Amino acid sequence: MRNLNDNLAPGTMRVLDRRPTLQRRSFLRGGGLGAIGIAVIPAAGIAATKDVAARQSFRHLGAATGKTLVRMARDLYPHDKLADGFYLEAVAPYDAAAAKDKGVKSLLGEGVQDLDRRARQRHGVPYAEVKTEDERVALLKDIESTPFFKKVQGDLVTGLYNNKKLWPLFGYEGSSWQKGGYVNRGFDDIDWL
Repeated sequence: MRNLNDNLAPGTMRVLDRRPTLQRRSFLRGGGLGAIGIAVIPAAGIAATKDVAARQSFRHLGAATGKTLVRMARDLYPHDKLADGFYLEAVAPYDAAAAKDKGVKSLLGEGVQDLDRRARQRHGVPYAEVKTEDERVALLKDIESTPFFKKVQGDLVTGLYNNKKLWPLFGYEGSSWQKGGYVNRGFDDIDWL
């Protein structure tokens, strides 16, 4: 979308031109780049996933618990376009909390053990290795009344969505009160609804 008002004064509202501007030449060029992207992105995604696991060791909780918490975070707040690294950032503070508080370490460790036990009973593998999201969500529904589930679910709301690097991916421009509020700054310019 083109911005009709490229040189706006601070605090004035943006007006977006919603008319399609696609031309044949740009469509063909984009199609070729899209084909290259389809070939390259899966390999990059696999490399990024392995890199995420290698960066965080979960010294106090253990690698298996960390892996389960990252998978659980993705299943609780699924966003296909977000890399595992964002979920890892949201879960990583648990390791530091476990180092300081034995109660937190116990709650998380025992909660993951219970979740893995339930997954093994139903699917023969730990929770993080259960194949489909629907099967993992069914396991999470079984434990949703436990203190472990409530802690992880509650903490991830802020741990994930307070990450300012994610805001542009969701179309959120950040706080607006310092700039006079949203009314005169395009409160209705989102195009994904």
